[in-house]
Amino acid sequence: MSKNQGYDEVTGKPLDRTYLEKDLPAFLQYDLDEFKKGEVEDVSHMDCLWSELSGSINSAFYGGEITEEQANYLRAYLYGEPEEDFL
Repeated sequence: MSKNQGYDEVTGKPLDRTYLEKDLPAFLQYDLDEFKKGEVEDVSHMDCLWSELSGSINSAFYGGEITEEQANYLRAYLYGEPEEDFL
């Protein structure tokens, strides 16, 4: 068994990238939570939640409150696309 199991051998970062959802600005965390809740509850206003989250990601990134890595991870989640598409 590799001692690096669960970590990228090149970067040393966890393979489970949900750590990028930690310590977000309050407004972004709120919009992310609301978006996830909307997905679970299958609400009819997902377009509004999507727009709010998208704007919050951009605001937090361009305001220097989250890293580019976090922004790309969150955009990949939001758009349902591979994270590599945002690099």
